[in-house]
Amino acid sequence: MSRSRRKHSLRGSTHADSEKQDKRLANRRTRRRNRIRVAQGEEPVHRHLTANVWLMDKDGKIYFDRRTHPRLMRK
Repeated sequence: MSRSRRKHSLRGSTHADSEKQDKRLANRRTRRRNRIRVAQGEEPVHRHLTANVWLMDKDGKIYFDRRTHPRLMRK
């Protein structure tokens, strides 16, 4: 793995490492709501309708210059 490099110069725009916990909570919330909706005879809803992506840790991704920041291209 000493020679593995990123294919694209794209990183998260904040210092958060991942959104894993936020995504887990959003999926739990969606499954809970869908379980109740199905029991009431209604259609289930999509996760994007119940989760607020603006409240998650990362604010999106940005491109960076791979020539000025070669260290960020390492995995």
